Amino acid sequence: MDRTDQRFKRAERRERFDVNLSILFTELPLLQRPAAAAAAGFTAVELWWPWPRDPTPGRAELDALRAALESAGTRLVGLNFYAGELPGPDRGALSVPGEESDRFRANVEVAAGFAESVGCTALNALYGNRIGGVDPAVQDALALENLALAARAADRVGATLLVEALGAAESPHYPLVSAAAAVEVVERVDKTTGLDNAAFLMDLYHLARNGEDLPRVIDTYAARTGHVQIADVPGRGAPGTGTLELPGLLDRLREAGYDGWIGLEYKPDGPSAASFGWLTDHRTHR
Repeated sequence: MDRTDQRFKRAERRERFDVNLSILFTELPLLQRPAAAAAAGFTAVELWWPWPRDPTPGRAELDALRAALESAGTRLVGLNFYAGELPGPDRGALSVPGEESDRFRANVEVAAGFAESVGCTALNALYGNRIGGVDPAVQDALALENLALAARAADRVGATLLVEALGAAESPHYPLVSAAAAVEVVERVDKTTGLDNAAFLMDLYHLARNGEDLPRVIDTYAARTGHVQIADVPGRGAPGTGTLELPGLLDRLREAGYDGWIGLEYKPDGPSAASFGWLTDHRTHR
């Protein structure tokens, strides 16, 4: 066992890992993915909004997903609000005037209600792309209005509202491409609502791709962080496939006081079930 493997083995005893079923196990239909994650040893999963063009799916679809999670014995620990086509050209809807903003608003209570029904306490609201010909200040005002709406809905179901920074190279029209920018929005939402239930989603992959100093980000913003996601750099592969020193970063997160979930949001090289070799004991994914 090399040093990296030893570091991950130590981290497993402390960190809790969940699988993002919107990027892992996508070789399977949605309703089969929770069971596949459970078979790989995981008890927790997260999802982008599973119906990219439908912010308000019918009861049958929601019930089927809930049943799949319950049957597999997997807990949903993170869920995106409607964000448009993911994967695809969209990066959220809440700052996009017109139909997309309307779709986001229609989704807020649906997503919050589903989260409450499965015990999910983290709801991620992607900000949305800048739109040509629209004043950024107009988009930011709309974003704050919609984020406050989402924060209030999340509060009613005992959930945290997450705000995420994305990678500038992959999302060139997305305005939140630094930890500081995302945390500034978090603070603006909390000031507007007075609820103090907004938090930063710290995606180490996106921040690393943006050239941020990750140890400094962790030390500065761990206390404002409600969820963490990881993938290696530069290819967004599994830990150990790139250059990111993830074991040390996870240690630093723990030392900075973060004790929440670590979402695995990487692209597997081959079948998803074969991509967890970097973890030495699946029974510790709790």
